[in-house]
Amino acid sequence: MRLAKVLGQVVSTIKGPGLERFTLLLVQEAAADDPERDGGPTLVAVDTVGAGVGEIVLVVTGGAARVAAGADVPTDLAVVGIADTVVRSGTVSYQKT
Repeated sequence: MRLAKVLGQVVSTIKGPGLERFTLLLVQEAAADDPERDGGPTLVAVDTVGAGVGEIVLVVTGGAARVAAGADVPTDLAVVGIADTVVRSGTVSYQKT
């Protein structure tokens, strides 16, 4: 699993089979030392938990993403959790407000 920040949504009125039931989110991998800071590429993920813009989320890739979304969904990135708190080396580096 990785941490990412939700930047927005991707609206697609025509989706492949299995994707119709999901919202697509624009996410950016978070920096390891500060989850609210940009850390990586911007990607599109299938949202399985109802995450919103600005939230720090847990994402999975590959086979784990397909399992999270359902085996029939053609995805390689899925949001599977919303972070409340991130603690690194005993220090809180993120706290959901």
